[in-house]
Amino acid sequence: MRNDNALGSGIPISISLDPTLKRENYQPKKTYNKRRVLTISALTVLIAVVVSFIAKGLVYLIYLITNISFYGNFSFEHSSPANNTFGIYAIAIPAIGGLIVGLMALYGSKAIRGHGIPEAMEQILTNQSKIKPTITYLKPLSSAISIGTGGPFGAEGPIIATGGALGSTLGQLLKITDNERKILLAAGATAGMSAIFGSPIAAIFLAIELLLFEFSPRSMIPVALACITGAAGHHLLFEKGVVFPIINEIPLASSSALGFYSGMGIVIGLLSILVTKIVYLIEDGFEKLPIHWAWWPAIGGIAVGIVGYFEPRTLGVGYDNITDILSGSMPVQILLSLCLLKFISWAISLGSGTSGGTLAPLLTIGGAIGALLGSIIIYFFPAAGVNIPLAALVGMSAMFAGASRAFMTSIVFALETTGQSNALLPLLATCTSAYFVSYFIMENTIMTEKIVRRGVKTPNSYEPDILDGITVAQVITDHGMIISDDNNIKEVREWLNQEQDFKSNYFIISSSEGEYRGILSSSNLFSNHHSLEIPIGNLVKRNEVYIQQHDTLRAAVETMAKENVDVLPVISKGANIIGILSYHDIIATYKQGIEEHEKKEPHISLKRNGLKILLHGKRFVSARKEKDQS
Repeated sequence: MRNDNALGSGIPISISLDPTLKRENYQPKKTYNKRRVLTISALTVLIAVVVSFIAKGLVYLIYLITNISFYGNFSFEHSSPANNTFGIYAIAIPAIGGLIVGLMALYGSKAIRGHGIPEAMEQILTNQSKIKPTITYLKPLSSAISIGTGGPFGAEGPIIATGGALGSTLGQLLKITDNERKILLAAGATAGMSAIFGSPIAAIFLAIELLLFEFSPRSMIPVALACITGAAGHHLLFEKGVVFPIINEIPLASSSALGFYSGMGIVIGLLSILVTKIVYLIEDGFEKLPIHWAWWPAIGGIAVGIVGYFEPRTLGVGYDNITDILSGSMPVQILLSLCLLKFISWAISLGSGTSGGTLAPLLTIGGAIGALLGSIIIYFFPAAGVNIPLAALVGMSAMFAGASRAFMTSIVFALETTGQSNALLPLLATCTSAYFVSYFIMENTIMTEKIVRRGVKTPNSYEPDILDGITVAQVITDHGMIISDDNNIKEVREWLNQEQDFKSNYFIISSSEGEYRGILSSSNLFSNHHSLEIPIGNLVKRNEVYIQQHDTLRAAVETMAKENVDVLPVISKGANIIGILSYHDIIATYKQGIEEHEKKEPHISLKRNGLKILLHGKRFVSARKEKDQS
């Protein structure tokens, strides 16, 4: 082995970064094919079109089952179970519906139980976004039976679960990556929400906050297109106006009113925690029952029927209740009954494991609480400028923000479904307060508690990737070991056995002129299948494994993971090696990035050139000056 000072030496050498490599001539390493975005986007639009029609079919099916169950009519016209004339016999209808749902879960799929979003989150986090195809038809059918027979749920949860299942099923049929399947799942789910409520922007935020756990063009473009398509389906198949119209325009809130709305947010944030805890306490209670879980929805249905007998408004979807609450004219007695009895009915039914959604019940309960708090404030502080419809609106959004911690979704959803732009600042104040209280007091949310109990860790932050903001040039060292391709195997083995400091799984091979030849694994180098006299360059098979100095560390990590190597050569435009990057360098950089979030130290010191600033009364005096004067 030669012992010169060239790249051909088998000893550690000094190398310098190429000063001639200009950024304008640089071609970044592609980590994702942009054409795939177009392909996935086309698929999400197709999914959204299908989901829009499924959403309409689900609503029709709910109407049909409601008419058959409570009125004996075979009709697809909208009707509320609150107007039934069965009297006490109506208690049996939700119980029968719960029994059917329990049998469907037992003999069909247990995955239809619950309110949809947590189940979708679990599949994304633990099962590579794979949902059983049977959920595509079992979930809407079971939910229609549950809601149509009086279940106190909204249609949004089932359609979110159905759209997610459709996207996942298509993703399992096609040759795509797990991340692309996740995008299809999220797009199908949020397109369903957009189709039901006509709220595409809120649906996009829902995807970010509860399903995607990322914010990147490759995911946002397809999801946004799906939500836009779902909104178009809403206006085509449902109605052209907003879902929850408020007749009179909400006025701009005064400064004093904003203070009261912020205080309301704190109260509702505390109540959202209580709501979440009670729901899962009831669920724990059902777990302790000495009967099979398939019977639980029927027991929950009995509770729904009993509550519905005393307050028929608690039965069914209840979107009309939300509109009436937002009108500001609902009597206090009805607000109280909706607030308490709707919660009891929904919590017991949801805890029993039946099929239904959470958004509409939370909005109803939160809106009723907001209207009640607004009435109390007006009674004691008539000059506060609080508006009852606005108090109800911010109340329903704050309840969802506190229970789910989907902060942006809660605010934008209220704006899109009512069209009241003047409510933006009060919504921001109230939802921020509720979110703040929920974050500091409650460990998990109503969406994540169930899957966390199963050992699934859910993301709670969406910070930029540390490695994505650092280039290779900022990290690589100008010292490393490069082996010349004309050294034979015997020379290299002998040298490596002598140099104990250079233990590596992979070695970078170059020509004697410094041109990159490839990477050689130590297992191949020390294999007994090679003649000891052949040049080491003959063993190199992978010559496309490299990185350039303007690539990001994330691209480097992806290359290392894909090629299963722990060291990469950094090459110039002319294929010359200009540096070496190891996984040790990347880990050290990542550790430094973490320390930036955790290490606490002042960056501006009060000590300058030996002078210590002291505060005496109202004047600043130099300690050195005091010493000189004395």
